[in-house]
Amino acid sequence: MVFCQKTKRKNPLCFPRCLLSSSAFDSSVVCVCGCVCVLSRQLSSGPQVQWLLDNYETAEGVSLPRSTLYCHYLLHCQEQKLEPVNAASFGKLIRSVFMGLRTRRLGTRGNSKYHYYGLRIKASSSLLRLMEDQQHLAMRQQPFSQKQRWTQTLSFLSFSVSLSGSCVSHTQVQQYQQFLDASRALPEFPDVDLQDRALPEGIELEHLKSFQLLYREHCEAILDVMVNLQFPLVETLWKTFWRFSESQAGDSTTLAVHDESEKRLPKSCLVLLCKYDPVLRWSRDCDNTLYQGLVEMLIPDVLRPIPSALTQAIRNFAKSLESWLTNAMMNIPEEMVRVKVTSASAFAQTLRRYTSLNHLAQAARAVLQNTAQINQMLSDLNRVDFANVQEQASWVCRCEDRVVQRLEQDFKLTLQQQNSLEQWAAWLDGVVSQVLKPYQSSTAFPKAAKLFLLKWSFYSSMVIRDLTLRSAASFGSFHLIRLLYDEYMYYLIEHRVAQAKGETPIAVMGEVQTHSDTEFFT
Repeated sequence: MVFCQKTKRKNPLCFPRCLLSSSAFDSSVVCVCGCVCVLSRQLSSGPQVQWLLDNYETAEGVSLPRSTLYCHYLLHCQEQKLEPVNAASFGKLIRSVFMGLRTRRLGTRGNSKYHYYGLRIKASSSLLRLMEDQQHLAMRQQPFSQKQRWTQTLSFLSFSVSLSGSCVSHTQVQQYQQFLDASRALPEFPDVDLQDRALPEGIELEHLKSFQLLYREHCEAILDVMVNLQFPLVETLWKTFWRFSESQAGDSTTLAVHDESEKRLPKSCLVLLCKYDPVLRWSRDCDNTLYQGLVEMLIPDVLRPIPSALTQAIRNFAKSLESWLTNAMMNIPEEMVRVKVTSASAFAQTLRRYTSLNHLAQAARAVLQNTAQINQMLSDLNRVDFANVQEQASWVCRCEDRVVQRLEQDFKLTLQQQNSLEQWAAWLDGVVSQVLKPYQSSTAFPKAAKLFLLKWSFYSSMVIRDLTLRSAASFGSFHLIRLLYDEYMYYLIEHRVAQAKGETPIAVMGEVQTHSDTEFFT
């Protein structure tokens, strides 16, 4: 640690030029910033600087993504059980070690990232060999259109990843990543809509722009660690962004840890912005966009088989993320905490439902491929008193006889043809399209869709009731199929309603919580 003579306090980001070679402690040195400092006996940054010098070097005409370096650093700290600094402070550390670095934003529109220009990984570094191996595997396994994204995201996949509480080798991680959609990029965020509202007292327009930029970088970092299945690092990223500190006693400790973030956006300004209605709305919309992208990246196809270890890792993450976020946002205004937790809760709920749906799909696939079970189901289904079922159902939910009869005939025909799970999914999608067609482009569409979901659930429960009373031999198979179809129908309706509203499914699922938070937007 260095005691800066300008600020008269410890400065973790002020490094002497002789940092690694000097054997003198408590002596005056000339720092890279030009000031005269005193080198303390607690030289905590030395190992981090040495790690940078061991693995990276300057060179002309090359560049390295900024998020790649930071993810390397986080994983190094995780392996060595070190306390990491935030991304901004780490960036200043890099610039202090490698003089004259420039930052450039490279990549295609909508998929660009900040890069350090003039920096590369050393040929002798294990990071380079690991990157080359993983990129080679990714290029062989992925179609051409995904190669660029895989090269970027796999470049910083490091030594091990924690899945289901245990370390998984690189080979296993690579196997799991083939089930993801790593080609997705984070969409551009819109500007904050001020709605002609005055900025809070003490807040300038530059503060608002800094918040938007920091938030964007924060979301990009979350996407980067998630695509590499580094779920525990999400908590670390949340803590660094919201300036979490175990010791909340004084501002000096927080300023020392989050020095660079303080320069870009003081925490006092961050707190004021967290109470500003337009920022609350903007943060909610950005979170919904981010979380929807993460869901589609982790579970691109709810019917495709997923390894049980990956499923369990996703469920464990969903179980923990709300508590992680709440803990990371200590001393942040309650208005922002509620907005953030609402979106995170919808995200967690969606992950749990989709993994459950995927599990049901794999169990049902075995039933639909068994000819003997299909024949037994047809035999039992033909004995169901559909006239009585329709009579009771129509009294409750007013199901049209014509529609119910057509669905009954189509269901029996599809079952008799022993169609695959994917063909059943297409049939269910067609049912939704057919029933909701009269409400297309109507404001009544969401209500009609939800009402149809209730009717579908009630009618299917009446069929299961009849099978139960008749002690049908295939009751277990029908019960499993009913659970799957109800859950998949929920999935379809959720997406149709979101499409009709022009929102993400995550935003739709967060509507209940959002309604309770409207007091913050009035």
